[in-house]
Amino acid sequence: MARRTDQDSRVLETLIAEHGRTFAEEAGIKLRNTPQPLYRTLVLACLLSARIRGSVALAATRALYEAGMRDPRRMADASWQQRVDALGEGGYRRYDERTATMLGEGAELLLERWGGDLRRMRDEADGDLDELRSLLREIPALGPAGVDIFLREVQLVWPEAAPWLDAKALQGAERLGLPKEPDHLVKLAGHTEPAVLAAALVRAALDKKVVDDVLRRAEKRAKDEG
Repeated sequence: MARRTDQDSRVLETLIAEHGRTFAEEAGIKLRNTPQPLYRTLVLACLLSARIRGSVALAATRALYEAGMRDPRRMADASWQQRVDALGEGGYRRYDERTATMLGEGAELLLERWGGDLRRMRDEADGDLDELRSLLREIPALGPAGVDIFLREVQLVWPEAAPWLDAKALQGAERLGLPKEPDHLVKLAGHTEPAVLAAALVRAALDKKVVDDVLRRAEKRAKDEG
């Protein structure tokens, strides 16, 4: 059992060393518990949840920001065509028209219900994660997968959501031969933030090359240590 735990620890440490950064960070979002980065992370979750390459969703998130659509007010005030153009600039063309509509509708809902501040939604949920999930589901373009992505990322600043290791993260653990119990994975990861752990595991779920590389490096490390 000890040997198995050592092997799991090596695999997880290697994964985190190579792929341990959140998707928000990769999209250029400095996540804090303030309205703009929370909103940008919500937009990122909407885009990542579509059947499109993650790199395209990240690029489109950055393009919307660069086009000035950085908060719900600016997103709502932008024209539909401006949203379409920004999404296209990021390569997000397959769903650009539908997504442009839903981003506008979602921004208007946020403004009407919560003054454009997702912290007010959090306050309304009052620590009840099921209620928070339900409120997030009201936002157009944010289905169950998008809610999971959002909570995976914001657990960094909303600790009541941690540890949030959803089905996609646990799929990554399975591909790496790691245990699929969230608490066990968090313990193995030591002081690593659950958001960073979850993002690294998701990358393993999405890319077989990540799995192969991590397992190869972990095996080499085991031989070097042995």
